[in-house]
Amino acid sequence: MNAASSASASQRHRSYYHLADSTITNHACQGLACFVARHAQATKWEAISAQQPHMYCLGKCFAAPACGTDTARPHMAIDAPNGIVLSRLVQGGARTLTEYTATEGYAALTDWLRRPPAEILDEIEKSSLRGRGGAGFPTAKKWRAVAAQNAQPKYVIANADEGDPGAYIDRFILEDDPHAVIEACILAGYAVGANKGTVYLRKEYPDALRILTAAIAEARDAGFLGANVAGTGFAFDLDVFSGQGSYVCGEETALLNSMEGVPPMVRPRPPYPTEHGLFGQPTLVNNVETLANIPWILRQGGAAYHALGFSRSRGTKVVSLNSLFHRPGLYEVEFGVPVRHIVEELGGGLRTGTIQGVIIGGPLAGVLPPSLFDTPLGFDELQQVGASVGHGGVIAFDERTSLPELMQHVFAFAAEESCGKCTPCRIGSRTVEEVFQRALNAGPASRDDQAFVADIVSALHATSLCGLGTGLADFALSALKHYPKEVAHAFRQD
Repeated sequence: MNAASSASASQRHRSYYHLADSTITNHACQGLACFVARHAQATKWEAISAQQPHMYCLGKCFAAPACGTDTARPHMAIDAPNGIVLSRLVQGGARTLTEYTATEGYAALTDWLRRPPAEILDEIEKSSLRGRGGAGFPTAKKWRAVAAQNAQPKYVIANADEGDPGAYIDRFILEDDPHAVIEACILAGYAVGANKGTVYLRKEYPDALRILTAAIAEARDAGFLGANVAGTGFAFDLDVFSGQGSYVCGEETALLNSMEGVPPMVRPRPPYPTEHGLFGQPTLVNNVETLANIPWILRQGGAAYHALGFSRSRGTKVVSLNSLFHRPGLYEVEFGVPVRHIVEELGGGLRTGTIQGVIIGGPLAGVLPPSLFDTPLGFDELQQVGASVGHGGVIAFDERTSLPELMQHVFAFAAEESCGKCTPCRIGSRTVEEVFQRALNAGPASRDDQAFVADIVSALHATSLCGLGTGLADFALSALKHYPKEVAHAFRQD
């Protein structure tokens, strides 16, 4: 390969990423939480919108509209019988090993590494823990699938590519309680038979990188990582892989491709990563919040965790509220509380304007109108009304953001972040964005455009390989279902 073709190939590879050669300090956030808050701080929005380049998302949705130099921190509270994920964070955090071990840190590790791995799997199954990254997949089922594989080596990946605009949960777990994730990765490695782990961390979180790297070094120096973990003879080490700014890398197979140095496109499944993951080896991929539950479950017991929550949604969930609320921030709630409790009692309603709806779980999820706020927070219950728990971001919007504007923004986001693997996602998302943009700029689009949009949404739902396309379809379908008159304003009805 000559120099020119090599440079061209390198440029094509970099085009999948937004931060390959830059830092975030000069970036303005264009995420959904910042978009719906643009009216609340119009002067700031105009200032940061003039900055280049734009990107999604800085994990500062509680202070939106935000830019890379903002240093505010969110309010945090526990609204559940047991604080599990936020227990240390609400007390100021436990960034150092000394602070972590003073609050039962590594107690689960030193106990359970002296038991058979199968007992850990049994305890996780008793808990009914489901993945907190969006899909809600049963954690024990995924762990057992990796444990059942005979091939070596096996890998444990902590997915810290928290890219959903509106979610900043993982950011503060990693910044304020990094050893909880480290301990969980070690326990997961022992349970499934893996000796190597990696935290895939988004580049948009530089403080988390610094703090997590220091915590890993502390754990290694103290004997919790390395060839003889806690004197048990089990070998496990952990490192950090820094992403380069690609939303689709939150999808586990795109993340694995990124780690392998190939374009971060979604892989067809099967085979699943549990069988054929990183470099073709069995790989366990769990999101940060999922892992943060593990030490508590093994200290207190799976039954104690299962006793929290309801139906098929057990335990607690951290939700992150955007800046339009009176009290934005992180709240740990028990599954089963009504969405209305989160919106009106914890968040205190909106600071200004009238709430038109909330999007829970990121922009690629259903819109929930106020008439459905009594729906319980649960995986199945929200799905039944066209919404989702997702990652737990709760973005409220008021009357100053119209439904056509919301549709245009979300489809623009999807078009920008699509890996390009699926045609409806690669081309269709941009086409829909342009239809709504024209309608906003030049007046209502045609009925043919309306039919074309419906066809694209149907194709996204039926053919997308990952949650970006299917989630985009879910968003559009819920907007059309719950706000038909508002969306219809973008199209001529003659």
